[in-house]
Amino acid sequence: MSGDLKTVTSKSRYFTVNRITLIAVLTAFVTVGRLIFALPILPNIQPMTAMLIIITLNIGVIDGITVSVFSVILTNIFLGMGIWSIMQIISFVVIMVLTVVLKYFYKYGGLRNRIIFSIWAGITGFTYGFTISLMSYYTYGLSNFTVYYLNGIPFDILHAVGNLIFFFILEPIIVPIIQKKFKHQNQS
Repeated sequence: MSGDLKTVTSKSRYFTVNRITLIAVLTAFVTVGRLIFALPILPNIQPMTAMLIIITLNIGVIDGITVSVFSVILTNIFLGMGIWSIMQIISFVVIMVLTVVLKYFYKYGGLRNRIIFSIWAGITGFTYGFTISLMSYYTYGLSNFTVYYLNGIPFDILHAVGNLIFFFILEPIIVPIIQKKFKHQNQS
């Protein structure tokens, strides 16, 4: 058994050294982005969801899910770990699975495409909130889902607006980094 990383990763066509490196760097970006914006003044406004959508659209759903799992675990070490961490991961998986369905229509570049997918990023703020609320309703045995969900709408609106803005700002920054690292390996 060789401890050489190159030997271990050369047997995998998917998880190459370049891909693992990029996933680690993107996980660091997403983690730092979430922690920097974890202010009680601006609840739910953070770049995590937008960055995960960009990763999913440009590298693939497996990489988006991988980055989301590591990012949720790392950030929740600082913000608080609990059953909600699993709910957060599941909510991000739902968003990335829905996003990969739209990947066929995505093409980097062009203001129109950027606006359309920024709107999609905004919609995912509501998707995330609904998914979390539904899981919380069943997990905590709440008596009225509608009341519980409606109380969370202001936070979902903030999440949606944040996602829309962050996607619009970050897409032209993150995509060239991904493309540079994966000139010949862009896989789903």
